[in-house]
Amino acid sequence: MKDVLVIGGGPAGVCAAICAARLGVKVTLVEQSGSCGGMATAGLVGPFMTCYDAKGERMIIRGIFQEIVERLVKRGFAIHPKEVLGGTAFTSWIKVGHDHCTPFEAEGLKLVLDEMLLEVGVEILYHTAFLEPVLEENKITGVKVASKSGIEELYAKVVIDCTGDGDVAARAGVPFEMGNEELGLIQPATMFFHISNVDTDAVEADIQANLHNFYRKDGVNYRSLHWRVAEAREAGDWSLDRVSIGLFRMPKKDEWCVNTSRLMGIDSTSNVSLTRAEIEGRKQADEIFRFFRKYVPGCENARLKATASHVGIRESRHIQGEYRLTAEDLLAARVPEDSVFIAANSVDVHGLFGPKSNEYVPINGDYYGVPYRSLLPQKIEGLLLAGRCVSADSTAAGAIRVMPPCMAMGQAAGIAAALSVQQTCTPKALDATVLIGSLKENGVFLPHLQ
Repeated sequence: MKDVLVIGGGPAGVCAAICAARLGVKVTLVEQSGSCGGMATAGLVGPFMTCYDAKGERMIIRGIFQEIVERLVKRGFAIHPKEVLGGTAFTSWIKVGHDHCTPFEAEGLKLVLDEMLLEVGVEILYHTAFLEPVLEENKITGVKVASKSGIEELYAKVVIDCTGDGDVAARAGVPFEMGNEELGLIQPATMFFHISNVDTDAVEADIQANLHNFYRKDGVNYRSLHWRVAEAREAGDWSLDRVSIGLFRMPKKDEWCVNTSRLMGIDSTSNVSLTRAEIEGRKQADEIFRFFRKYVPGCENARLKATASHVGIRESRHIQGEYRLTAEDLLAARVPEDSVFIAANSVDVHGLFGPKSNEYVPINGDYYGVPYRSLLPQKIEGLLLAGRCVSADSTAAGAIRVMPPCMAMGQAAGIAAALSVQQTCTPKALDATVLIGSLKENGVFLPHLQ
């Protein structure tokens, strides 16, 4: 039996595993793919969104996230967020909410995460898929998994659900909401892709010459290259329900991350729906890439470096926990007493007014707090949540689903799990003040408690 079992090695899961193991407990990490990083690696999602306060004055998501960033920077795999300002190519020329993003390389992140896991003795099980929880009444004691080795049962004192979709909690019978049930909507998915061999100076010159023509109308943003998209549409070379291009410069000057395709109505808990998303996503990525080569100055000789091996998912299940974080909590900049990290990421809801649209709402303050209670699922003991499946309404989840907050959640869940093992109590019985004290000792910035 292990002490802590982490299911899912995405941004939340890998941080949970590292931070739990650093406190001396035995940790096993289960990941269905062949690397950690989840959306950051398999999904090619980038950059890391802001980790600063709403004014862009200080880095507030620190701890394990800051350590990973600094390791990436040292190896030449990332640019430190303090060097990245809003309104530049690194932020797709967006200012509000995009100040101090972190451009990074996915392949470098894979290496760094492997190294950090092995340094602290985490047992890594790649190519291993979660099947179902093992329950004793209302307590989780382990999970069933499937791999090339067959079907196995893994047992642990505490399990952390970092699957993104809340698979462990949902299959354990914890109630959940699917997307925005009030509106009957789930945020669209995106097939990210990366391009290289780009004349970046030419791309930037074209966009700089048209910055005065950025505008918003009827819930739709007309930003980077919307004038080129209009030209392509007129010529019959653009069929997508998008009006501009989301593209972010990467650490290497000739490489760009493209966040443009839009896949509506995708249910990431359905293999049928995911299959449709992957196929349609690659088709859209191909059309967008051909658009770049034909219409965008500086991209005539661009190369398609890679499409993501997993479609980017923004939303699925919101597991019901001891506390349901709301959009009002975030927008009012509330910091509950049991906050395990603070963030200032804006509410970002894609597709709210149709496939071309998004809603982006900054908070009314410097930052907000995410409470420990949102990491504690209802009904089941011995289980913690971290990542985009945590207990939050759909709109609030639109802010904290991005990667720096997910990594901060992972650190909180991992430390909570380790402390629960050491104190022989369930995560729900753990004293939040003890957890917060340990988080501060491990580099988490909680200024309201300084």
